[in-house]
Amino acid sequence: MTAFLTILGFNSAIPTANSFPTAQLLEMADRSFLIDCGEGTQVQLRRAKAKFSKINHIFISHLHGDHCFGLPGLIASLRLLGRETPLYVYGPKGIKKMLETIFSITETHRDFEVIYTELEAHHSQKIYEDSRVEVYTIPLDHRIYCNGYLFREKPKPRNLNMDEIRKYDEIEVCDYQNLKNGKDFQLKDGYILKNEVLTLPPKPPLSYAFCSDTRFKEDIIPIIKGVDLLYHEATFLKDLKEMADYTGHSTAEEAATIAQKAGVKKLLLGHFSNRYSDYSVFTDEARGIFPETYLPKMLERIEIG
Repeated sequence: MTAFLTILGFNSAIPTANSFPTAQLLEMADRSFLIDCGEGTQVQLRRAKAKFSKINHIFISHLHGDHCFGLPGLIASLRLLGRETPLYVYGPKGIKKMLETIFSITETHRDFEVIYTELEAHHSQKIYEDSRVEVYTIPLDHRIYCNGYLFREKPKPRNLNMDEIRKYDEIEVCDYQNLKNGKDFQLKDGYILKNEVLTLPPKPPLSYAFCSDTRFKEDIIPIIKGVDLLYHEATFLKDLKEMADYTGHSTAEEAATIAQKAGVKKLLLGHFSNRYSDYSVFTDEARGIFPETYLPKMLERIEIG
């Protein structure tokens, strides 16, 4: 199964005529996860032809406006679209008060429940799990409390080796699930057929790490080790490292260093300062350390894995 990341917005605080603040749509294991929700996110979801009804879980990194000011409007639109099923929102402590205050003052009524998971821990936590996917926080270092998120598929069942299975009449369809689960098969004469003979290895589970606004923070490396795709903010180039530290951001060189040390497969940069008009300077800086570095493109749908 394939996973896709759609870039809804990638610039820093101020929207431009051609770009939007941070927002991403992750499609993994038949789930649709919205990651951050800056201004204009629902417009971008429309342009991406995304199904609003499939978005059941929204993950907000921190409560700076360029990462969450699109959320009240999106939730209001979901009501107008007739949503009735619960919506799950994950974000820093205070996100419930912020949204419910807006809804109260504006008399925005809903026909569905918003279920909040408010975060305040400074260590990585598993905050979501179902039969196919699990999500962990990635504690970051910004001016206010901030988390990234690690999305990881659970290991898939093994694939049946039908060419081998057909050699044994004793193996019936009702035995297939046990084989997929890794069990051996015992013939009537007592001989044990090893599972690795009757099945084939599944495709490795896919993983995606989203590292929002943060200073250089090497202790996230064990959390994101070996992911298929890493998004890491790179607001500045290395000549403005002092400004990056002061404002709670990273340079392209620092993002590439994290990617290189974590052994990720690909690095996607974003959250560029508006002082830069040519974003290729970011890949120029990063690729000297981590060659598999790429720039986002608005509404690009990136295949993961």
